[in-house]
This record gives sequence, C-alpha cells and structure tokens, in this order.
Amino acid sequence: MDLTNLNDLRLAMQLAGLKASKGLGQHFLVDRLSLDAVMVAGELTPEDTVLEIGPGLGTMTVPLTQAVSQVVAVEQDPVLAQLLERDRPTNLKVVAGDIMQFDLGTLPEGYKVVANIPYYLTSNLLRRLLEAENQPQLLSLLIQKEVAQRVVAKPGKMSILAVSVQYYGQPEVVQMVPRQLFWPPPNVDSAILQIRVGDQPAFEADRDKLFRLVKAGFGERRKMLKNSLAGGLNMSMELAAGLLDAAGLAPTARAQELSLPEWERLYRETVRIGVV
Repeated sequence: MDLTNLNDLRLAMQLAGLKASKGLGQHFLVDRLSLDAVMVAGELTPEDTVLEIGPGLGTMTVPLTQAVSQVVAVEQDPVLAQLLERDRPTNLKVVAGDIMQFDLGTLPEGYKVVANIPYYLTSNLLRRLLEAENQPQLLSLLIQKEVAQRVVAKPGKMSILAVSVQYYGQPEVVQMVPRQLFWPPPNVDSAILQIRVGDQPAFEADRDKLFRLVKAGFGERRKMLKNSLAGGLNMSMELAAGLLDAAGLAPTARAQELSLPEWERLYRETVRIGVV
C-alpha cells in the first residue's frame, strides 16, 4: 500500500477507523516527489538518528528507517502511535506523546529532524529545538509557506521568528509544496525548510537578555526602534536614542530592518549599561 497515493491513504484510514484530526493539525502528504524532497533536504546518511515529529500513518517513517540507523517517531495521536507499533522495523522507536514534552536529551548528539509538522506548532517547536541543550545538527521540515518565508527573511522584513532561527542556524527554503498535494488539503501552501544548526550561535550572548531585547524591539512594529525599546525596556526616550547611536544605528531604525550583527551591537550596548 502506497500512502502517498490518495486512494490507498483513504483506504488505510478507513480500515483503521480513523479520520484526520483538525485539532492535531493533521494533513497527510500524498505526493511521492515532495516526500522524497523532504528526505533529501535532511541530507541523510546510514549512521544518522532521525527525530520524526507527527509521523501519522508512517508515510515517511518507513522510508526513513530504510535510510538511517535509527528513527525516533513522536506521535501525539495514541491511535496512530499504536498503529506505528505494529510490525515496526527494529530501528524504529515510537513514542506516544507530545513533542513539546519529549526529552531531547535522550537522543544522540548530532541527530537530525525530518518531519511534516502541524502548522500551529511551528514557532514554538522551532524555538524548543533550537534552544535545547541537545540541538539537532540539521532540520528538514514541511511547514506553512508563509512561516518558512518569515524564517528566511532578510533585514527589512525581519521578525522575532527570523532573528530567533537565524541566531542559531542557517535556514533555506528548498521547495514549495502546493496545498492540493495534501489530504485533507489545508487552506495554505507549504514549503520545505532546511535549517543547518551551527556549532555556536551567531554571537555569544545571554539568551534570556538577548531575546528580552529582541522582543522589546519588535513590541510595537509600526514604531521606530527607539520608541519600542523605551516602552519595552522601561527606559527614557533619550536613553533609547543613545543606545542606538552607540550601536551605530540610525535614529529612525526599526526592528525589522536590523541584521544579526546590528542586533549584536545593540545587545552589547544594552548589557554594558545594564538595561537588560
């Protein structure tokens, strides 16, 4: 049975007495070429351990087990998790539970993430994976197109999400995947996002202090950065303007315009005077 074939997928769901769960954001990919592209973006080797999130019926799980040393598949739907346990290959470990509660420390260092993840989970999941003590070395994710575009944005269109991801790694949109290649089809198109996680972040920083600064900067997107910082960090407008000047930023700068090196300079100044 080929689960990338819509008729086979519908039959498999019917035989299992299942329906796609809107609450869990279940949209099954029914295109073999796109599935293969997600795996190719994972740059898999026979020695790899792969974390698959939301494997569903196992459409990608089985090919993954044939390509790598071990697959750890975390599935929140208990019925689907139970189905994956049936006749599972010896190199597949199925974990029934919420990926946000899964202990990433149980995975070997240098693991990879390959997954078609629920749209509603994307931002929180990226943060959890990238901020983890045991980070993956590479992620290949099928996510909402608009979110993928936000992740890879350049200065001028940056967001908290873009800064957060680009601080830890190098994201790239590999390929677009139209909504009609899923069943049931979502309301938006998708994209394959690859993230190479660096050995070190873009610059050394106290993570809590850095992202307090970033969140303050993006707190009021329509305002200039000095206004947002003054409000978000509870400082005077004069002090906020002085920070920008000391960091070599224009007084009219806005958060979405800043590059990572510019955030670094601004962070250094805020730490120097102790406002974060």
